[in-house]
Amino acid sequence: MCRRMITVNFNGENQQIKENTSLNDWLTGMEINPKGIAVAINESIVLKNNWSSTQLKNQDKLLIIKATQGG
Repeated sequence: MCRRMITVNFNGENQQIKENTSLNDWLTGMEINPKGIAVAINESIVLKNNWSSTQLKNQDKLLIIKATQGG
């Protein structure tokens, strides 16, 4: 069975991903280190505990916010 593709937007660029991809699977596939980041989908922060259960949907806008140290 062939999985359908959907489009998500990350950093202003559209990406084609498989339908029913979880946020956690997408992060892993993008080789993004999950330490010290927060992820927003459509301007709403997704709690890290929910990354595996959050399914990406067509036209979702993804934003990664990285913690930085400052002084």
